[in-house]
Order: sequence, then C-alpha cells, then structure tokens
Amino acid sequence: MKKHAIALMLLFWSTMTFAQNDPAAKKLLDQVSKKYDAYSTIQSSFSFSARQAEGETYTEKGTLYLNKPKNQYRVELGVQDLISDGKTTWSVLKEDKEVQISEAENSNQTIGPNNLFTFYKKGFKYVGMDDERLGNDVLQVVELSPIDTKTNYFKIKLRVNKNKHIHDVLIFDKSGARYTYTIQTLYVNHPISSSTFSFSRSAYPTFELVDLR
Repeated sequence: MKKHAIALMLLFWSTMTFAQNDPAAKKLLDQVSKKYDAYSTIQSSFSFSARQAEGETYTEKGTLYLNKPKNQYRVELGVQDLISDGKTTWSVLKEDKEVQISEAENSNQTIGPNNLFTFYKKGFKYVGMDDERLGNDVLQVVELSPIDTKTNYFKIKLRVNKNKHIHDVLIFDKSGARYTYTIQTLYVNHPISSSTFSFSRSAYPTFELVDLR
C-alpha cells in the first residue's frame, strides 16, 4: 500500500498552463489564494485516503511543514519523508531503507509540496458546484479539470471552509481510484526551525543513499 501514499505526492509534479472559467469559482479561488499568499510558514496535519477501483482502501496520516519564502518543505508520512532545503530534495523510503537525493524543483511551472495549498491557480478549468454540509459546517465546492489531458487524473474536487481555507481535495484518477487529502489542523506564520528542512544522516544511519542528481 506504500505506493498509494506516495501517489499523492507524485501527483503534484505535473506541468501546467493557465486557464480560468466560472467567474464565481474564480472569485472563491482568489479568496483562498489571498489567504495562503499571506502566510510565510505553514504547519499542517493531514489525513490521506485512497480507494481503488476494486474497492481496496488505504488511509494514512501525516504532517506538512512549509517555509514559503525559501521554497523549503518537509512531509512526514508513515512510509516516507520528503525533505527539501530549497536546493536539494531527499525522499526517504522507510520500508526500502533508501534515501533518494535529487535537485529541488522550484519552477513555477510545476507543482509540489511547497505550493500544495495553491496548486489550483494554474492548469485547470474550473466550475463552482452546490455547497455541501459537513456536520454543522457548510463547505463551498469547486470542481477542476486539468487542461493537460495526459495527466493520470481527470477531475479534482476542492472543498473550502468558511475561513476560506482548503478543507479537502478529492482526486479522481482515470483508473477509477479516488484519493482524498484532508486538512485537519493548520498553524500559520509560526517560527519553524531551519533544521526541519535539513536532511540528517544520523536520523537514517542504515539507509542507502541514492544520488539522482
């Protein structure tokens, strides 16, 4: 099941171009963007769930740390860690006891953990949908379809809470699988130690290093 958790992160590396459609949906997305653009650091706990076409399910929880001005991030999952200091990225595969080292991707043309909360800005057509109730909360809904038809997904459903923060993202894969990323807690503009975004060899002493640069 490791591949399902990794699929979430790999999803956000697709090359995109700009598009816009529904004015109401654009207004909502602009409001969400304004919120996240004001944050220099973000710490978020999240849950990830996958449901395969044949009905098999998988769930996992993780934590994301972002230092936006320096394009630094750290993602901690049960099966892997992703660490980037803005220049180098370390992908720690825990079950394989392997660390893959690559150059950090800082291009505005690609999407990764460092702009996870604003990925919807480019590369999608979008339309507003009816609001949905979750308990006592009312969530606004936007459905996005990628302009690049070569992506392995055909639709993304984005739900936004009353604070104009993303509540969850539901990804519809062409295989019939569904992947859901749900924000559980969000702490913004708090100091995050620089060591969070540095790879420590002593933390993974028995892991093989694979340099892909």
